[in-house]
Amino acid sequence: MKSEQQYIDLYTQCEQMITSHSCELMNAPRKEALEDFMHMGFPTRKMERYKYTEVAESFAPDYGLNLNRLDIPVNPYDVFRCDVPNLSTSLYFVVNDMFYSKALPAVQLPEGVEVCSLSEAASRHPERLVNYYAKLARSGKDALVALNTMLAQDGLLIYVPKNVVVERTIQVINILRSDVDLMANRRVLVVLEQGAQARILFCDHAVDHHKFLVNQVVEAYVSDNAHLEMYELEETHSDTTRFSNMFVEQGRYSTFVNNTITLTCGKTRNRIDVAMCEEGAETSLYGCVIADSKQHVDNNTLIDHRAAHCTSNELYKYVLDGSAVGAFAGRVLVRKDAQHTISTENNANLCATREARMYTQPMLEIYADDVKCSHGSTVGQLDEQALFYMRQRGISLEEARMLLKFAFVGQVIDSIALEALRDRLHYLVEKRFRGELHKCEGCKLHK
Repeated sequence: MKSEQQYIDLYTQCEQMITSHSCELMNAPRKEALEDFMHMGFPTRKMERYKYTEVAESFAPDYGLNLNRLDIPVNPYDVFRCDVPNLSTSLYFVVNDMFYSKALPAVQLPEGVEVCSLSEAASRHPERLVNYYAKLARSGKDALVALNTMLAQDGLLIYVPKNVVVERTIQVINILRSDVDLMANRRVLVVLEQGAQARILFCDHAVDHHKFLVNQVVEAYVSDNAHLEMYELEETHSDTTRFSNMFVEQGRYSTFVNNTITLTCGKTRNRIDVAMCEEGAETSLYGCVIADSKQHVDNNTLIDHRAAHCTSNELYKYVLDGSAVGAFAGRVLVRKDAQHTISTENNANLCATREARMYTQPMLEIYADDVKCSHGSTVGQLDEQALFYMRQRGISLEEARMLLKFAFVGQVIDSIALEALRDRLHYLVEKRFRGELHKCEGCKLHK
């Protein structure tokens, strides 16, 4: 049986259960998503955007799904005690793929700002969300998006109304928790209206050492003159497989910044598609990957310059140890009407062992004639002369190797605007390179 068939059978047999525990907003596109999934099937490595990651084998195992939306016995405040010193956040939790509403943080958000489940928001004002949900993430263009649209029963909404500035960072802790191998279909919708500003920090953790499969879809709308900073930090374990598809639409003179930090994982594939639809938009994408053992991390990006006078900047850095595999494919598309585009794209990679493998493919596709665009990539090993220099000054080989790796990724970490988060990540990255458990005292996530 092909990997696809078990999900087709699951949906056809459990359709009533899936829809009854969801809302009309999410139920409406399910039939079309099923048809798209049946037509496409899982992508193969013959497809350009999936050439570095095998998909079907990741979805082949028989994972459990919480279709009855049973409460998972977890108190996130007991499970997660890690914190970023001096970073005051509005804290929310998602357990597997369910918004945790039992113990919301005692935080006053600005008037009109919503951080809640999609179902809750749809019950209050469905007319607001119908123009956003499943509009950027179209099921006919990607099978994993189609599968998520078929099976996702709820999601997370972050909505910031016109001209509202959210001063405190919105922190969302995604906790994977189960007594059996589990699949989570996580859905996120972020809407910033005209002139709005917000920072969002997503932290992914796995509580139990079961196998987890996460199929995540994020849609983000950054309207005219809006500013969105998004940070993603993954600290799971080797039995976690994560497929994340993010779709972003930018308006006139808007700003979008995304920084993806992968510290520990099993297999991870992050896709980010940014559409710069109006003039004056700015996009910055940053990524830092630290992988060892047999970990696999694939970042695939598309920055689509559709309008004139837009600027994009992209920097991804990988440090691969052991038999880890890394992949980066970044495409910058400059359309005919996107004159006066400025774009830079860089991918730098460090393979610390001969067994580590890195695949890199930066791409420029330009149809306008008045642009400034550049791209490049490097793959290298630790500098032997630098190692020798440090050892001559009494630094051990292990410490010297750690310092070189730390310095290599420093540029990405230093790009983070939040000073407290930047300092915390410097600490976590150093712990990661030293092979120590990167956890705060009292955190039970890794016990």
